[in-house]
Amino acid sequence: MNALVYAGPGTTSESVKHCLESLRLHLSPHYAVVTISEAALLKEPWMWKTSLLVLPGGADLPFCKSLNGEGTHKISQFVKKGGKFIGFCAGAYFSSSRVEFEVGNLEMEVSGPRELKFYPGTAKGCAFKGFVYDSHEGALASKLVVNSKILPNSPLEVLNYYNGGCVFYGASQYNDVEVLARYADRTDVADDEDRAAVIYRKVGKGAVLLAGSHPEYSPSLMMHNSNDKKHSQIASALIDGDYGRKLFLKECLIKLGLRVNDDVNFSIPKISPVFLSSYLKPSLAVQLVFNLKHNLELINNNILEDNTDTFCFHDETENNDYFTENNSSFQDPNAVVKHFKVFASENLPDPKETPYFNMRQYFQHLNTLRTKEKTNNEFGSIIGYSEVVSSTNTMLDSNPSFLSQLPNGFVLTATTQIAGRGRGGNVWVNPKGVMASSILFKIPTSSRVAKSLVTVQYLCSLALIESILGYGSIETGMGGGYEDMPVRIKWPNDLFILKPEYLNSFEDHQISDTVDGTDEKFTKISGALVNSQYLNGNYYLVWGVGVNVSNSAPTTSLNNVLAKLNVLREQKGLHPLPPYQHELLLAKILHNLDRFYEVFVSSGLEPFLPLYYKRWLHSSQKVEVQGDTARPSKTCIIKGITPDYGLLIADDINSGETLYLQPDGNSFDIFKGLVYRK
Repeated sequence: MNALVYAGPGTTSESVKHCLESLRLHLSPHYAVVTISEAALLKEPWMWKTSLLVLPGGADLPFCKSLNGEGTHKISQFVKKGGKFIGFCAGAYFSSSRVEFEVGNLEMEVSGPRELKFYPGTAKGCAFKGFVYDSHEGALASKLVVNSKILPNSPLEVLNYYNGGCVFYGASQYNDVEVLARYADRTDVADDEDRAAVIYRKVGKGAVLLAGSHPEYSPSLMMHNSNDKKHSQIASALIDGDYGRKLFLKECLIKLGLRVNDDVNFSIPKISPVFLSSYLKPSLAVQLVFNLKHNLELINNNILEDNTDTFCFHDETENNDYFTENNSSFQDPNAVVKHFKVFASENLPDPKETPYFNMRQYFQHLNTLRTKEKTNNEFGSIIGYSEVVSSTNTMLDSNPSFLSQLPNGFVLTATTQIAGRGRGGNVWVNPKGVMASSILFKIPTSSRVAKSLVTVQYLCSLALIESILGYGSIETGMGGGYEDMPVRIKWPNDLFILKPEYLNSFEDHQISDTVDGTDEKFTKISGALVNSQYLNGNYYLVWGVGVNVSNSAPTTSLNNVLAKLNVLREQKGLHPLPPYQHELLLAKILHNLDRFYEVFVSSGLEPFLPLYYKRWLHSSQKVEVQGDTARPSKTCIIKGITPDYGLLIADDINSGETLYLQPDGNSFDIFKGLVYRK
């Protein structure tokens, strides 16, 4: 599920950044903490896959202009039906029944009713005078006194950032409003005895948290981003008490009913070096280094400043001292230099340097598969591995100079991504146990594939699911027991798996019903996206895929479901199947891509459609294709996909009309039987 941070008109980039940083700290990996734009909030059905919506600090009036009417209606319905909502500072003003800001100040006064009415009273401000728009001039480190009866595990007093926020005037007179924290100092709001700074309220089936101050502001991030002396002084004042602030925010999130990390000192890991090798064919790494040095303008013959990232390339004989360059508590994942240690011989990194990925095992698995079944041996022959990256996709797709020098089949894989990318621009932190990889397809314009690039994603999803189901055998079409794993394709290229509690027999891997009453029987196990660009006469397609191999958060993993399958096997007197491992699964995916792509280049998607239909969830599925103001919704039956452009074919039950739906312009909610435009 998503935790959405609004990033539309009215928000400041600083407030959005602090929301993302703090919420990812507390909520990852249980939720994908991502931003949502004004257009997406107003037009897309985000409510179905969202647990939390956050309105950050900024300015209240632009919120009104953008969200009044349709936006506030959707937000209100989301909360009433069980969603969680947080409003920080301007978001808290906007979410109250009435705003009274600097009343009597002709230059700054903002007053009037508001539509959400999550707080039934008036949000009055400034709680402390001195606020200046687009400035930290009136900001301060504000002490809060916490209501220990409601939040017994929080410190009694908390320091947090304050800049122009409100008090929730008369909060104690409302029986359904709980004051979680009060300003310790007397405010500048007349007749304000409550000094309510942070409140909680149940709204319908959902819940709301509103804060006049900024408990989400991280002093570490403040110090990193500020050249403002006043701002730095406030950050310094906050830093010693930051543990208490984190505890308080954690308890507030628990109060909302969200699942949080136990350790508030959990920190997003630092970027680590990439180890690059073509062990089975060392000449590939040698050629790559040659191309980088001779085709690009490198600084000092080893530094490349590309569009998004700066890369520094090192010989395998160099020590690793240069990898330690930034010990600050905050690290911008895109700004930090990405170091590549290139092994251009038959040597490999010491396993101690790559404790979560054994490169020797990976190449051994790949070689075994290739020896059994001859292929073109392009995919996976040269690979880069890092324990922690920003995003495997960003490092390739967003750096065209670097990308242009990479060979077809190049792979970048990682144990942890701290800025992973998904469809629609979603960004999240993925933990250990998720196999994150990006694989390059370099396609000449003269190739047949160039005419139907969009269908490559279908080939990739097949290579992935066949690798999962065939994990236990090197024989094509054999699974060694893993063929009973209940994994299915959701159009166009996500993989879903039957939850362990619904796996009760070997035949259950054939189930395609996605719901049991109101319960969702399947959960997402893998997400993927394909980005493309045209460079130097070739199309460069980067397939980014994440597979939850062994981490049970936020839902389940391959190995969790495999454990349930092993219970069934034990009941039948069968031996247990070994767990999935990153090295072998990746080798199988790349070997299958080699096999499939060779056929795909000459024959297109057509030969693969029967297998795709066997693996997907949608054969003859009845769905509603969502309309808009110009076109009504239609009830349709799914018939298949077109082999040329990968369009979803759906026949209208009533009119007989055939609809052709693009994979990149539509999304499929398998639990509601709904296809909707993104």
